[in-house]
Amino acid sequence: MSFKPLCSGLLFATVLVALPAAAQPVVTDAWVRSMAPGATVSGAYLHIKSATPMKLTRAESPVAGLVELHNMTMKDGVMSMKAMDFVDIPANKMVDLKPGGMHVMLMKVAKPIAKGDKVPLTLTFEGADKKTVVVKVEAIAQEKDTGRHQH
Repeated sequence: MSFKPLCSGLLFATVLVALPAAAQPVVTDAWVRSMAPGATVSGAYLHIKSATPMKLTRAESPVAGLVELHNMTMKDGVMSMKAMDFVDIPANKMVDLKPGGMHVMLMKVAKPIAKGDKVPLTLTFEGADKKTVVVKVEAIAQEKDTGRHQH
């Protein structure tokens, strides 16, 4: 298995299904929130772009007993979080999984994630042709989204 640096050098990804480069989603700036001692949940955040329409249908990580795609919304001053079956990735549009919005929820984390830890994530995408693409990502743990560049 090979890893290729992307964007800021903090992210490594490998596409495990042989598809034309145009059909492969590009994942950049992946990070996870570090955790306080005793905490069992964290969030993973990243940017996704694809030349063709896709859906992010699944996320997995060996550090968490349960991983789900979630969306956080605020309505009338009340914040709510809901699991999602998939995240739409329109063609040629950057989709941000970020704090306060769509994100990857890491639950049942056995050992708290500390600042600087590298957290492996496996993301499964489904194209319009129903073929799947699996992208391996290494997210870097940090305390909050500071100093990240915008796309």
